[in-house]
Amino acid sequence: MNDRDLLGALDGTASPARGPGDPGRPGCSRKGCRQDAAWRLEWNNPRIHAPERRKTWLACPEHRDWLADYLRSRGLLKDVLSLE
Repeated sequence: MNDRDLLGALDGTASPARGPGDPGRPGCSRKGCRQDAAWRLEWNNPRIHAPERRKTWLACPEHRDWLADYLRSRGLLKDVLSLE
């Protein structure tokens, strides 16, 4: 499957082409990173989301702190949880 499988993207069957790593595991959300995710960063933008809504970024161990600091500095970070 390629990264332009729009129908697969809509029904959840498409998998992003991210290179090295386990194709069955989700990848890190950091731009350009192709590592497997190990952390879930939950965030919410209170200006546009209901308070109970949570958006999620995934992070590899190397980028967990960078992504968390990015969200924290904007007042958006709610929680950092293990993906397991």
